[in-house]
Amino acid sequence: MKPLKLDEPQLDFKHFSKCQSAQELREARIAGQNELLELQAEHDVEQWSGWVNRMHDEIGKRAVTICEQGMEEAGFGQPPARYAFVAFGSSGRQEATLYSDQDNGLIIGDELDDEGINYFETFGTRLSELLVTAGYPKCSGKVMCSEPMWNKKLSDWQAQLTGWSSTYSWEPTRYFIIASDMRHIAGSQELSDAWSEHLQRCVLHNNDLVPALLRNTVRHKATLNVMGRIVTERFGEHAGGFDVKYGVYIPLVNSIRTLALQRGIVETSTRRRMDQIILLEGGSLLLESVQDAFKVALRLRSETPMEMKDGFISSSGYMTREQLKDKKIHYDLRNTLGVVRRIHRSLQRELRSFERKGL
Repeated sequence: MKPLKLDEPQLDFKHFSKCQSAQELREARIAGQNELLELQAEHDVEQWSGWVNRMHDEIGKRAVTICEQGMEEAGFGQPPARYAFVAFGSSGRQEATLYSDQDNGLIIGDELDDEGINYFETFGTRLSELLVTAGYPKCSGKVMCSEPMWNKKLSDWQAQLTGWSSTYSWEPTRYFIIASDMRHIAGSQELSDAWSEHLQRCVLHNNDLVPALLRNTVRHKATLNVMGRIVTERFGEHAGGFDVKYGVYIPLVNSIRTLALQRGIVETSTRRRMDQIILLEGGSLLLESVQDAFKVALRLRSETPMEMKDGFISSSGYMTREQLKDKKIHYDLRNTLGVVRRIHRSLQRELRSFERKGL
């Protein structure tokens, strides 16, 4: 693969730093998105995805600055404490698409007093709305800095992470899994580092967490039938199609994340997690197959049909019936689903071993 050249003229994201309003950021994002669409067919999917996520990061950083300025103009003054704006989900993993929604949060310094709480409640709400204007829909699961669960002082965050990691039912474990993809975007790097170090301690000092992670990871509907054929949607608007995001991409992401957490790997990028797992394990045919399958999943996800609405890209994430008639797409998808099934079976065996020990 050729090295990433972010200084190429068509990949210059410096113009985002000149935006002075949500509307200007919106217009710059549309222009950047359209440039990236023109480059998509000419470049490797991992390289292209890297550019997409570089754009998202620059927009996020500028959105924070614009929001701060707006707060001061509205009479709220300067931030009363340090804070970090962070990403979760696909943005945290640096795998966001051009149509990804918001997955973000705020970590606030413990020096914040009670009088300053209203500032960050308002800041989080305003920042989320600003990002909507810039083309990032609100997260249906409410993983956003506008929500109290994802907008907290560092010590409160640490208590929440400890609670999630020591309550082994499905929902707290799901929240902990979401949190484990956190990546710093803007603000105090020190706060983000302290947050990450605490999450790492939650994993390393809690052996009972691993079975809970495994239980959440192996929950996945069948995508291949007993004959090894792809199970497509039977009814509705996507009948005959296949959900690439939840059928193949997310199962691989979840499996690799669990393998990484088990091994104390702190990376949030799925690709880098996989690289480090293979390095630690000294090579494995299954792990190498998972690595290759993830690259195929990224490509298939980028090939799902997209449409333009109000200047922004949207996609259902489904491969259509017509696309699945393409022999290469069908072959690649079926092989990748076979790898998903194999890694899930491996994780299920681990889970059964824990359960036999009463964990």
